[in-house]
Amino acid sequence: MPNDRKINSTAACISLMLEGCELKKVRSNSRMYSRFFVLDADMRSVRWEPSKKDSEKAKIEIKSVKEVRVGKKTPVLRSNGLSDQFPDECAFSIIYGDNYESLDLVASSADVVSAWVMGLRYLVSYGKHSPEAPGTGHPSLRTSWISSVFDLADLEKSGRIPVSRAVQLIKALNPGMKTSTIELKFKELQKANERPGMEVACDLFVEAYCELCTRPEIFFLLVQFSSNKEYLGVKDLLMFLEVEQGMEGVTEEKCLEIVSKYEPSKEGREKGYLAIDGFTRYLLSADCSIFDPQHRKVCQDMAQPLSHYYISSAHSACLLEDNFWGRSDISGYISALGLGCRSIELVLWDGPEGEPVVYTSPSAASCVPFRAVVGLIDQHAFTASAYPLILCLVVRCSAPQQRLAAQCLRKTLGEKLYLEPPNPVASYLPSPEELKGRILIKGKKLPPTCEDSEGEVSDEEEGWELARRLGQEDREAPEGGGLRRVRLSRELSELVSLCQAVPFQDFESSRRGQRYWEMCSFSEVEAGRFANECPAELVSYNKRFLSRIYPSPMRIDASNMNPQDFWKCGCQMVAMNYQTPGLMMDLNAGWFRQNGACGYVLRPAIMREEVSYFSANAKDSLPGVPAQLLHLKVISGQNLPKPKGSGAKGEVVEPYVCAEIHGIPADCAEHRTKTALQSGDNPIFDESLEFQINLPELAVLRFVVLDDDYIGDEFIAQYTIPFECLQPGYRHVPLQSLAGEPLPHATLFVHVAITDRRGGGKGHRRGLAGRRGRRVREYTSTKATGIKAIDEVFRTATQPLREATDLRENVQNALVSFKELCGLTPAANMKQCILTVSTWLLHSDSAPSVTLNLAEQYPPMEAQGPIPDLLRKVLTAYETPCWSWMVAVPVPTSLHPLSTSPVNAGMDFHKELHRIETKEGLRGRKLQKALESFAWNITVLKGQADLLKHAKAEALDNLWQIHNAGQSCGIGRNGPASPEPSRLQAPLEPIPETDGGGDTASC
Repeated sequence: MPNDRKINSTAACISLMLEGCELKKVRSNSRMYSRFFVLDADMRSVRWEPSKKDSEKAKIEIKSVKEVRVGKKTPVLRSNGLSDQFPDECAFSIIYGDNYESLDLVASSADVVSAWVMGLRYLVSYGKHSPEAPGTGHPSLRTSWISSVFDLADLEKSGRIPVSRAVQLIKALNPGMKTSTIELKFKELQKANERPGMEVACDLFVEAYCELCTRPEIFFLLVQFSSNKEYLGVKDLLMFLEVEQGMEGVTEEKCLEIVSKYEPSKEGREKGYLAIDGFTRYLLSADCSIFDPQHRKVCQDMAQPLSHYYISSAHSACLLEDNFWGRSDISGYISALGLGCRSIELVLWDGPEGEPVVYTSPSAASCVPFRAVVGLIDQHAFTASAYPLILCLVVRCSAPQQRLAAQCLRKTLGEKLYLEPPNPVASYLPSPEELKGRILIKGKKLPPTCEDSEGEVSDEEEGWELARRLGQEDREAPEGGGLRRVRLSRELSELVSLCQAVPFQDFESSRRGQRYWEMCSFSEVEAGRFANECPAELVSYNKRFLSRIYPSPMRIDASNMNPQDFWKCGCQMVAMNYQTPGLMMDLNAGWFRQNGACGYVLRPAIMREEVSYFSANAKDSLPGVPAQLLHLKVISGQNLPKPKGSGAKGEVVEPYVCAEIHGIPADCAEHRTKTALQSGDNPIFDESLEFQINLPELAVLRFVVLDDDYIGDEFIAQYTIPFECLQPGYRHVPLQSLAGEPLPHATLFVHVAITDRRGGGKGHRRGLAGRRGRRVREYTSTKATGIKAIDEVFRTATQPLREATDLRENVQNALVSFKELCGLTPAANMKQCILTVSTWLLHSDSAPSVTLNLAEQYPPMEAQGPIPDLLRKVLTAYETPCWSWMVAVPVPTSLHPLSTSPVNAGMDFHKELHRIETKEGLRGRKLQKALESFAWNITVLKGQADLLKHAKAEALDNLWQIHNAGQSCGIGRNGPASPEPSRLQAPLEPIPETDGGGDTASC
């Protein structure tokens, strides 16, 4: 297909088919033959040549076509010998005839595939009626609307308007399009039509608009769901929103609202039609954002202890550049607080005029008066978030100036200051909800034995690197490497309540002696060592205590550490240099958007529960956490800007997209698309990527668009989003600059689907080993603690654990072969499967009678009379998930002990754990191993019980989808029935998993 040929209507698709083109025909023996395929002039048949068959046999009649599939969706195209020879987007299949045969084809590009698939689906939708050539007769809804826009702009009513006005008109209708692109298109059309001049007529304006403003990938999507030519009716739109976008509870009234809001033509709004322009506007709108709107406001439980949240934290917030020569400005605090930052560091130094100042660099001009900073904090502390703000005071000033600082804080902040003493009876910090509107001071506190107006306390390492550069370090480290001592005034000490800074000794000492209102600060280097050497202990420590991680003093350029390195260990406050843009700040900013940008994000449950096991360095799925697969298709880009400073390359941008997953080490991955060569501002990528996510609650997805250059790839744009905030379906990604600022009209168009890992999401293995291999089902087991009484209790859960694994994985694996036979991807849902089968039945003169008996709680799919082999296989495959749901929904009583007896008995032991470990004489490494094994066992048992609930919910959702699809597509009979089935029992037999043709081994 020529590069300048744009598919912007069904007419263009059918025009290409009438001209014909070369496609590769794939045979069942895995051989490919080049053939010339063409649509007959009467548009009733597709023929190919040369062929050994009679010319009347080397054709497929349009009326016999059941379905047109895109990608490798048939057994032939998925076969071992062919899969790697061509990309998925270049393959398509025509399913035809009463026996559901497949004609498998490979095109030279995805554009050719799109044209053939769109054209065939359009022709098939007419059924028995013979279609007229598209583009003839009555003008389309779109053409009428564009003509009416032209008429409004034709002020002189001469039938022509100036080119400059036409350019501005198209630019207004399609924001983001370059003026030069529109002007060039008018010149091309004027030359092609031999109508040069400074004015354009209506027909040329309509042609220019259609060529410039039709996005083929969206038109292709519209044709997939449209039942009537080139627009979506209300029922079509409802189907699209439910099936593809994953929206629940969609009504026809809601669809009419969308049409009324986004359809530009008056006729379309009146008739309830959404044409290509309205559909494009809807997909680009905030109503269709990739970011789940529920997360735009506070949506998490804010009544948990403060230590159960990640807290957005800033380091040197008033610094505008690097740590050494950077300028300081009070606006840095305003910016950080405006972004939802809830922890700000203030390093207090003696000021030249007797009042304390805040220094951030060795430059004498870089100090900011402390009084001014506190006034600003009072003014802006709660503009972006009502939840508590923590001021981390690092004191480097004398006692007299400390008193002035304390007076300033009390006078300026008043009742916002939280001064109530900790509750000695409590075990955890108050919640963010309880502390709303309050400001907490984190700092050193005088010991209770000190009765003087000031006393000595241990100092913190933080801030001493700057002191050395300022030449103000007048205290030498004590002999023997002990902690420095500093003088602290009582007035400043009394401001510290819930965030008392104490030095860290070791995890065992903290477990036995640290109080919940005491917190430690760790340097990046020290925290990194703990994260690598003892991650489980660091996670356990952070369940009760706050920890703050500050950057290494060696980062004189104010670069940022990777916050994920410490979030994965439960560290709540990772102090970031907000003034330094880049990957690390993208992760931080994206992460804290997920809870209404309030500065607090609830940590994963596995990191909060008192008795649970989690190691940040886990290499595989975690006990009790369902691993998921992210299926990401990067389709296209829109209005991509040129990289900054790339003037030497002219207008040429050759972009590619990197999709990165950041999270626990087992999840971290990166995939990239191919480079879109000579693509201009609107490249087509059309590439599928897949990621396995073992801990979804801690995963972040980052899109990066780069310009492919032999000298060095240049940054174009990025967008970072927490995995939990992703919306499924077709979505636009709003791109941002390196500094996190929105880029007007710059987007990526993607498709998102999320499935359970074992529900068919793995790629097919190829070759002999793939056919013969058997994947052994993995069973999570308990671990020995070394304490006989405890081990006996957990041993009783061994069999229920195996049964629970079988039950859950049976449910997940049941749909695999059914989806494949329906020609769908692993990301498809049950409703899509039923709708696909109904489409086969409707596109046939002699449709076999297959119905869903909706009177049954588990609706059987029944055939009346003889049916083709493929359909019989589909019906057989459908029975498998139904059987697994009959087992899963009424969770067997034999599995109840999994969530009751062992867990309850284990928790009883937990209350006596200190006594038991003393009695058993456990110390050191043996004691730590016993505690880890105990926590692991509780986590496994609780987790498996939660996964059983998840399997039941998934089964009920699939049953609901079957009822819903059966009613909407017309193959359901006997009326609706509640999908909530009665309790049934059945033995648990492992269901084979499809894995490249191989069977799976049982236990």
